Amino acid sequence: MKGRPFIFGIILLTGCAHFQPQPISPEKMAAQFEARRFDDGGLKKFLEQNSGHEFENWPKTNWDLNSLTLVAFYFHPSLEVARAQWLVAAAGTKTAGARPNPSVTVNPGYDTQIPGNYSPWLVPVTFDLPIETAGKRGKRMAEAEKISESARFDFISAAWKIRSDVRANLLDFTMAGRRADLLQRQFSEQRQIVELLQQRFDAGEISQPELTTAQIALSKTLLDLGDAQSKKSDARSRLAEALGLTETALDGKNFDFDFSLHEAEKLNSGDARKIALRSRADILAALADYAAAEDDLRLEIAKQFPDLHLGPGYAWNSGNAGDSQWSLGVTLELPILDQNQGPIAEAEARRKLSAAKFVELQSQVIGEIDRAIAGWRVAEEQLKTGNELLAAEQRQQKSAQAQLEVGAVDQLDSLNAQLELNNATLAQLDNEAQLQQAFGQLEDALQSPLTLPDSVIQKIQQNPLETKPISTHEP
Repeated sequence: MKGRPFIFGIILLTGCAHFQPQPISPEKMAAQFEARRFDDGGLKKFLEQNSGHEFENWPKTNWDLNSLTLVAFYFHPSLEVARAQWLVAAAGTKTAGARPNPSVTVNPGYDTQIPGNYSPWLVPVTFDLPIETAGKRGKRMAEAEKISESARFDFISAAWKIRSDVRANLLDFTMAGRRADLLQRQFSEQRQIVELLQQRFDAGEISQPELTTAQIALSKTLLDLGDAQSKKSDARSRLAEALGLTETALDGKNFDFDFSLHEAEKLNSGDARKIALRSRADILAALADYAAAEDDLRLEIAKQFPDLHLGPGYAWNSGNAGDSQWSLGVTLELPILDQNQGPIAEAEARRKLSAAKFVELQSQVIGEIDRAIAGWRVAEEQLKTGNELLAAEQRQQKSAQAQLEVGAVDQLDSLNAQLELNNATLAQLDNEAQLQQAFGQLEDALQSPLTLPDSVIQKIQQNPLETKPISTHEP
């Protein structure tokens, strides 16, 4: 008997959580970030799990948009923040489902006036057993589940934001590299033109302004080349940031951007709206927020009904056993002065606010889709026109080359035709970039896998507790 309180105390302590310190080490975290590489073994496992096939040759040297998206999903810290917020919300469902603990009250008393009692001590013990009414626990759990669902959709939105950043920066990097290559070729051709004109000027065949115009064009191309190389370097740095890596981690890697756009060609505004309003994560999150607001209102209305408290008690008299007493108390709050009207009014206002936010978001999404579709169609037409112009310049250049071979024109005429072709190619490169940017805006507006398999987004949210590549504390 004497050991029972001790055993009871041990049971209570073993069921309690204990604090484990996890101090953050900025130096170690910075070192871990610097050490991230494409040859990471954990990244290989992550890629295999989410891409559906194994990599025999590792590490990879060629990376496309979808594989780089998985790299960003593995490394980028913003996805870890969204995951942590989701876990916080998910933990709230456990809090919401908790039942109120009973309590015990001991009020020792001292009374020397009890006749025939050899001990003046009285020990009354009272228990409080709370009982929730009107289904409050179920309503509280339903609200917490909706909040957790909203956080899950926020996690998906964060994944799409990462995907969007990777795509945009990979496109910028690819286009800047292609533009730099074209400008380098153009600079070489213009330099030959300037050399030929210089010879003619020295021979007195042309005037100074004609030579100066070509020299100015050469200098401008050199400036454009420097600007393109600078943009390529900047895009490379931003691509590394979008992947959650340092720029040095990109050394020795080849990046391939797929320019095919077959899926988008089938879309119209009506189809795009249906896709977005059915699958966009922020739309679904707003719906979950509204459902949580409704459950919150149900809970506040249920709180009008007071909870019941059972209070059995026992008063022990050590001197006179016959004087010990049992009692059974019942406590019920009387909703006379307050029927929870204030919290109910607040909950109703929050539900109206959630509905208004959903309508606002839906309107914004529809506007985004309409602009993206319109921009896509315009970019398509510009690319089509540019293709026609480029084809004409290619025919012109081939004709000039053929005439040069038979001696009908000189080298300068051929170089000028090639220069015109380069200018048309550069203009078409800009048109192609605009089309790809419009496609990216359309994909962002839909948050639908036009090029990324939907299974990837589903898989990365299935196991939020899987180990991640970076530790936030000392071991």
